[in-house]
Amino acid sequence: MLPVNATLGAVLAVLLVTAAGVAALAHLTDARGRGYARPIAVAGLRAAVQLAAVSALIGWVVRAVPLLLCFLALMFTVAVRTAGRRVTENGTWWWTAVPIGAGVVPVVVVLLLTGLVPLKGIALVPVTGILIGGALTATVLAGRRALDELRTRHGEVEAGLALGLLDRDARLEIARPAASDALLPGLDQTRTVGLVTLPGAFVGMLLGGASPVLAGAVQLFVLVALMAVQAVAAAVVLELVARGRLHREPRAPGRTARRRRGSRTLDGAEGE
Repeated sequence: MLPVNATLGAVLAVLLVTAAGVAALAHLTDARGRGYARPIAVAGLRAAVQLAAVSALIGWVVRAVPLLLCFLALMFTVAVRTAGRRVTENGTWWWTAVPIGAGVVPVVVVLLLTGLVPLKGIALVPVTGILIGGALTATVLAGRRALDELRTRHGEVEAGLALGLLDRDARLEIARPAASDALLPGLDQTRTVGLVTLPGAFVGMLLGGASPVLAGAVQLFVLVALMAVQAVAAAVVLELVARGRLHREPRAPGRTARRRRGSRTLDGAEGE
């Protein structure tokens, strides 16, 4: 579809510089005031290096099951680290492994047991990668939105505690709608597929010579599986935030966070 030559490299470089330049000129920043120009440039360069490495290794990895499992474990680890650091900067980031794993593992197991996806790298790696990517996105969006909402509306959480609600229930009432918005990108993509967008799996299979019917069936499977994975991931993240397992409270060295079940203060989950 695209020739791999100097022209492609030049166009990619121009697009990356344009993206970073627009972010810098528009002063696009996060909640902490950190600009997005540098992260965009770094992300583009990292993508080039990582894809080059994967392209070189994928043929070797898919030949043996042990290597395949190690590669899948690496994908999962990187996803957890990425999601965790996007949600919080303290030591609770590793809890993001739970929603990602809870969403992806059952779906992959079902696909293997039913034979829809064989235990071969050429099939398992792309399918698992798509599912892990979807779970990562839902985890980040749900976690960040839930914790932002708790921080902004902490007074309402305290009001719920004053009325007799437990910590978990008070936080759920505030964080649930915000965390649920993490499902919107996947939902909109599924609702508009074929009308607004033609996703990668569909286009890739067509370019590979598959029939439109087969390409459509595979794409439908990917979209439905993604909705299932993202729904589970968002629900688990919400529960972790409500229980205070995943939060933004800084921890002093040598001190563990104190949690009291049924406490009437925001304690470590404010934002918490």
